Amino acid sequence: MEIVYAKEEKASVVSVSGRMDGVSAPDFEQKMVSWINEGESNFVVDFGSLDYISSAGLRSILVTAKKLKAKNGRLLLCSLKDTVKEVFEISGFSSIVPIFDSVKAAVEEI
Repeated sequence: MEIVYAKEEKASVVSVSGRMDGVSAPDFEQKMVSWINEGESNFVVDFGSLDYISSAGLRSILVTAKKLKAKNGRLLLCSLKDTVKEVFEISGFSSIVPIFDSVKAAVEEI
């Protein structure tokens, strides 16, 4: 899994590619918590290049969303591939974390 961070005017955009599973999800969570602790509060996570997400990946997203909510921040997801989007819909996460079609649409929401 590769994680690329970019600070934009309204939000931090985090692009994730590859697979988010039991091995890589803790790395995602650690980086997100680190950025939150540095004062970032609005994130758009671009999953356009994410091929697979496991329950461990969903857990990391939930942990991140809860930390942001406690700091009045927001976590928005975008560009989910069909297989990843299906996991979010089946698990009910699509009703917990807002999902957008593009980075632009998500950033505009913030």
